[in-house]
Amino acid sequence: MIVVMRHDATPDEVEAIRARLIDDGFRVHLSPGVERTIIGVIGENTERVYGVSAMAGVEQVVPVHRPYKLVSREFHPDPSVIHVGPVAVGGNRVVVMAGPCAVESREQVMEAAGVVNGLGLSVLRGGAYKPRTSPYSFQGMGVEGLKILAEARERYGLMIVTEAVDHESLRQVAEWADIVQVGARNMQNFELLKAVGQTAKPVLLKRGMSATIDEWLQAAEYIVAHGNPNVILCERGIRTYESKTRNTLDLSAIPVVKELSHLPIVIDPSHSTGHWNWVAPMARAAVAAGADGLIIEAHPDPSRALSDGPQSLNLPHLEELVHSLRTLAEVVGRTL
Repeated sequence: MIVVMRHDATPDEVEAIRARLIDDGFRVHLSPGVERTIIGVIGENTERVYGVSAMAGVEQVVPVHRPYKLVSREFHPDPSVIHVGPVAVGGNRVVVMAGPCAVESREQVMEAAGVVNGLGLSVLRGGAYKPRTSPYSFQGMGVEGLKILAEARERYGLMIVTEAVDHESLRQVAEWADIVQVGARNMQNFELLKAVGQTAKPVLLKRGMSATIDEWLQAAEYIVAHGNPNVILCERGIRTYESKTRNTLDLSAIPVVKELSHLPIVIDPSHSTGHWNWVAPMARAAVAAGADGLIIEAHPDPSRALSDGPQSLNLPHLEELVHSLRTLAEVVGRTL
């Protein structure tokens, strides 16, 4: 249920409603908007919420029929902007996060970070922990990889996004990184989502490879319901019958998510295509469709990459792509 307050409701009236609902045993989330405040109500027997309709300042009580409440547009009509240090995801700027799939060495990360910084980008991606399909594939450098990323942040002023794969790595990632990534394989690891919800760090939640949009938004709901509203959604391709690409990039998820949810959405054209030469066209298409950002794999020497080399741009190709995206962003009324 949501309680829609009148546009002229006073802070005391809002507080009176909040206190009443808490006394009745509900969990309450306030969402101050440009024109009015929305109060989200979660709990059992929500029919009792209709009782506040007679209280001062209330315009109406509206049921929310979707299984996700806090991430829905009904609860939060205005788009959310997630702040990562000086970086705002979900505003007018299209945020590009770029870097190697996996941290392999200090030299590799510093070379990539230097280019990312030189292009005017603000977020460096890189995996310190790598969940791999094969147990024999490179699994990442762990804490040492996090320390290298942190050094790149200090040297170049970049924000860091990297993946947590379990509770122990979450503790480390939350300590060293600026954005905690939850990968596609963990999108429905509900205990991990609860733990991520208890951190104070912004979260990049990737869509599961076989997940519907509703399932994806319910995963985001887990994080928000456990205390962390700073969720950025990431479409990274879903599994279909098509075998020419690694996955199928669902660009329609951009307008659909923006209609259903207030959370920002970024696109991963690297994992979705699996081929470096298709990354740039899909990145440009995502910006044209309204994506709030991109996360792109780029490596100093993709032929020697220990993870996902075939889908990684080399650094000159990353440079070419960013220049074209900057022009396109202006065409659609945004900046890069």
